[in-house]
Amino acid sequence: MKKFTFSAAWILSVATIAAAETATERLAASAEVFQEIMDTPDKGIPQDLLAKAQCMVIVPGMKKAAFVVGAQYGRGFAECRHSDGLGWGAPAAVRVEGGSVGFQIGGSSTDVVMLVMNKRGMEKLLGDKFTLGADASVAAGPVGRTTAAATDVRMDAEILAWSRAKGLFAGIALNGATLRPDSDVNEELYGRKITNKEVLDTHIEPPAASHALRAELDKYSMRK
Repeated sequence: MKKFTFSAAWILSVATIAAAETATERLAASAEVFQEIMDTPDKGIPQDLLAKAQCMVIVPGMKKAAFVVGAQYGRGFAECRHSDGLGWGAPAAVRVEGGSVGFQIGGSSTDVVMLVMNKRGMEKLLGDKFTLGADASVAAGPVGRTTAAATDVRMDAEILAWSRAKGLFAGIALNGATLRPDSDVNEELYGRKITNKEVLDTHIEPPAASHALRAELDKYSMRK
């Protein structure tokens, strides 16, 4: 009976979180999170890293699931550059579950940002579920205007990650967290069933709701 109660509580908590926002609202929140982080350049994501990144993942308001110790869950979006390396494409919906997601820095809701730094990391986003630290290397991202003080370990990682809670923005290691496509949200955005590979690896027309997020990404991460 206890096992059933635990599982039921987890399902109820996740369902409550998932139903809290529409895809359009979550895209708007993602744009707001990124803008607020980059408005403080000395404490934001280094722009030279943004210029090199292949893809970005933003999960606004990742939460601890109520009643379940250690359970963490968030929904967000992945964006990848066009094949010519200039400009950003359409958003693909993702879910992030588990892992150490920065709640230790305060608060029960944490914004999570990840940069995918190379083709190997991007290939993980194009597939099904993968685990950070096992299927793709991940490291805490540096904070500031440039990466001058970053270590070789960070530069070798396929994915760099940060979290923001109660105004504190810092790099975090997301070992153990899993990422997977969020098929229901993709269908909500595009009006049909569509895979993350199709969204991220083609020139599909982005939904109007993603304009603000893509504009912010272009503003801070243009390649010269």
